[in-house]
Amino acid sequence: MKIKSKIEGFDEWLFIEELPDAYSPGSQLSEKHISIKREPVKKLFYYQLSSGGLFLLHSNMQFNEHVRILSEVEGETITSQFIFYESGSTPPKLLKKGIYGNNRHNIRYIPSSKGKYEVVPDMEYSYFLMVLSKEYYFHLIDRHALIHSSFVSAIMEGKYTSLAAQDLAVTPEMKRVITDICECKKTGELKKFYTESKVLELLMLQLEQMQKQGEDENSLQIKTDDLEKLYQAKELLDKVYVNPPTIKKLSRLISLNEFKLKQGFKAYYGTTIYGYITRLRMETAKKMIIDDHKSIGEVSHAIGFKHQAHLTSAFKKYYGILPSEVKLTV
Repeated sequence: MKIKSKIEGFDEWLFIEELPDAYSPGSQLSEKHISIKREPVKKLFYYQLSSGGLFLLHSNMQFNEHVRILSEVEGETITSQFIFYESGSTPPKLLKKGIYGNNRHNIRYIPSSKGKYEVVPDMEYSYFLMVLSKEYYFHLIDRHALIHSSFVSAIMEGKYTSLAAQDLAVTPEMKRVITDICECKKTGELKKFYTESKVLELLMLQLEQMQKQGEDENSLQIKTDDLEKLYQAKELLDKVYVNPPTIKKLSRLISLNEFKLKQGFKAYYGTTIYGYITRLRMETAKKMIIDDHKSIGEVSHAIGFKHQAHLTSAFKKYYGILPSEVKLTV
């Protein structure tokens, strides 16, 4: 398979990768870190991982003017695509389509394609892409598994298809796995085995969410207006998770009844409101301990715990280790 991408108007390609379609346990894992600085680029850097049948790309980009990104894929591939809008706003085109939230994902089968993607000025994008050859995908997930039977039927017929009819919201668990892949410090064979296990974990989280989405469509219909309110709830929690409102107060703030808020949030974001707040607190705590070298007491106060012991207990339950042990594991 061959994957390449460039900015329209640029002579050189951002990347061109030609990889064997076959899954090969003995193939080496290749890594690249690339940064580009030239007009109209405001910020553009990306990280690549690749081996036989597998290509991973994590990119952050921001431009001073409208640009188009050209992308070409040669060969039968299964792509798992995650897009994050870091500015916290959603492009107008997506709003018109009823897609809310600052992140989305899907899994697609692509029997070779060419595409152009418009990038809005000053919008900061974070992009994570997994491209798997058909053989590599079926190495990870048995082709006879019922969880993707309709998807496999389209693959066998060589028809372009998406696993979900509409892109879904990226869950905190998916973001965690993507971070694990991009920040892995292992090397050699260990890194390859670790990466492959995380690729499978990420695919399973996507398939599980898509399966639940199908079940929820029969039991819970989320209207377009309600989706916008659910996004408002998430944005509010992102800002006030240290001292979050009660569900009753949150429902009043976004003008959505408590039942729709709780059920809709769980269905759309794949976690409860409490679970999402816990995720934000624990991720912040871990960052403060590792990156900012803060004491446990300082972290407790910063993320809304009245007592240090409460943070210690919550951290141990969430990560499986004590806050004091976290530096020893990274």
